[in-house]
Amino acid sequence: MSHHLVNHNLVETEFKEIIYELRPCLDKNGEAVEGLHNAWIFLNNPKQYNSYTTAAVKEVILAFRQASNDRSVVAVVFTAVGDKAFCTGGNTKEYAEYYAGRPLEYKQYMRLFNDMITAILHCDKPVICRVNGMRIAGGQEIGMACDFTIASDLAVFGQAGPRHGSAPDGGSTDFLHLFVGIERAMQSGILCEMWSAYQALNLGLISEAVPVLNVNGEFVRNPLVITDRYVDESGALVYGTRKHGDELAKGKELLAGGSVDLTPLDNAVNALATKMLYLMPDCVNKTLNSLRKKKLEHWDRNAQTNRDWLSLNMMTEAKAGFRAFNEGPKGNREVDFVKLRKMLADGHPWDDELIEAILPR
Repeated sequence: MSHHLVNHNLVETEFKEIIYELRPCLDKNGEAVEGLHNAWIFLNNPKQYNSYTTAAVKEVILAFRQASNDRSVVAVVFTAVGDKAFCTGGNTKEYAEYYAGRPLEYKQYMRLFNDMITAILHCDKPVICRVNGMRIAGGQEIGMACDFTIASDLAVFGQAGPRHGSAPDGGSTDFLHLFVGIERAMQSGILCEMWSAYQALNLGLISEAVPVLNVNGEFVRNPLVITDRYVDESGALVYGTRKHGDELAKGKELLAGGSVDLTPLDNAVNALATKMLYLMPDCVNKTLNSLRKKKLEHWDRNAQTNRDWLSLNMMTEAKAGFRAFNEGPKGNREVDFVKLRKMLADGHPWDDELIEAILPR
């Protein structure tokens, strides 16, 4: 029996900045299930580490709405093209060349960004973040809005705001402590120190870290980090931290001699989606919404006022920080922090003279 079904999408969308695919659900035997799908949403800006432009943000919002409304969709996979980055946040070139110094424009942009986070948190289907590489800054924030994270074990996770002129107020100050606790959230949010996939797994930030480096036909764990727990000479528990000296050199050599193959990552994502297939859909949705309340309690309380502050910050530290990142030479894309602090201590106003004085040369 066929029924006329109402279309609840806001608009019909032709995706240009992102990729939207319906892939068949797989049953317990790995066979495609006719008529049921998982919606795969890909950020598609690999040349700029899958940073999202204003146009891409609009499409992500519509993609999540479309996947949420699609009666055939069991789960949503949020990921990106390539093997270098899931997402490194907002497009710094666009930030530096258009939004810097224009707080009213950035405020409009941040409304779109906030709607993107909310679209993920309001999706009627479980959302899996497939981390194919770096998940940093705004990329970390959109990733934490998802319900599950499965990552390449070559991925790194972290924030960059205070280093480049912003605060992680697009979700990290709302979500991160829920995953890792307040002190670890301070460490990440303020110091901008990166975590390996194994550190992220150990801290409870992600569900699974999957080896994707193929060396001579075998998949090996990330050779650049310590992937087994042990107590070092100081008595500290070491796990997931970067190797040093000869061990790091050997790891780099092994990495260079292998190739990245994301098939195991895809298999792990599909296996999780298959588990969703064999559950009551309304019960899954109710559980999602009940558990998401913990994120939404913070997000709904702070999103608008954070938007206000972030827009005004485009006149001062963000203006300087994004210009430094966009214009600075490779390896030197940060402002002169010492000079900045000295000039501010001397009472110098935030003006173009100050910004020019602290930009990298």
